[in-house]
Amino acid sequence: MIWKSLAFGIAVATTAIGGSALAQTNPAQTQVGPTEVAQAQEILALSRQKWLWMAERNTDALERLFDDKAVFVHMGGTMSKTEELGVISGGMIQYKRADIEQESARFIGDTAIVLSKIRLLAVVGGNEVTNPFMVTEVYIKQQGQWKLGSLSFTRLLGN
Repeated sequence: MIWKSLAFGIAVATTAIGGSALAQTNPAQTQVGPTEVAQAQEILALSRQKWLWMAERNTDALERLFDDKAVFVHMGGTMSKTEELGVISGGMIQYKRADIEQESARFIGDTAIVLSKIRLLAVVGGNEVTNPFMVTEVYIKQQGQWKLGSLSFTRLLGN
């Protein structure tokens, strides 16, 4: 039953949104310069690549991306890096498509927070389901490389 619940919490994006790479979800957000735009483009591209690796079950790439202390929060519970990689490699959930409707990146020092509004299509227990999520990813830059420290899924109501 936990795997069925997790299906609603694990998302795979195979498409990217058009338009600005620094999508602003808060219109009051201040304007940013070229360095911040380039940094946002870099982290949003990495986030999109992560979704593809998840869809492809590329656990070698995900192993390198996920920090050893990373936490993953799903509707069905919280998992460690090892548990998350096990769900992905075990194929308990078949990811078909997740459309990214909005995405944004914000930075605090060497920490990036990526918010993505997605619509997930997956097959769980033989049933095809579609659910809307707001996904929060926290990345930390360590020795010049981005590492995923947290991935959290929140199901959106009324969508």
